[in-house]
Amino acid sequence: MKRFLIAAAIAAATLSTPASAQVSVSIGQPGFYGRIDIGGFPPPPLLFPEPVVIQRVPVSRPPLYLRVPPGHARDWRKHCKRYHACGERVYFVQDDWYQHEYAPRYQERHSHRNDYRRDDRRDYRDEHRGRDRGNERKHDRDDGRGRGQGRDH
Repeated sequence: MKRFLIAAAIAAATLSTPASAQVSVSIGQPGFYGRIDIGGFPPPPLLFPEPVVIQRVPVSRPPLYLRVPPGHARDWRKHCKRYHACGERVYFVQDDWYQHEYAPRYQERHSHRNDYRRDDRRDYRDEHRGRDRGNERKHDRDDGRGRGQGRDH
């Protein structure tokens, strides 16, 4: 009986804990890890001078530049799947360069996009607020056509 109660208590505690919050972090923010586009930037300082390759890669594809947590670059074979980069030539950029050069310039170049979207958004619900519901229902009344009972009724 004790085992059943303990198991039930553990199950209840597990089921009642809230789900972890999903946080969205985008390029240019401090917690971002992943692919970065260095187009328009000078070549960044790298953790390793040669690209890291886990699987054979066609030389014709350009290499990827990634910002990853410190342990991920050291054990890349273990972490490359998370970044969808096992079959790619990968350069790891230094974190200091990302935080002090790339992120501020990226945010400066791309901040206007978010402002534009915020200003241009419309809440279509506003157009319908305050309407008299009685007037809307006139359009919903059955006018004698199409009662949904087939042709013979």
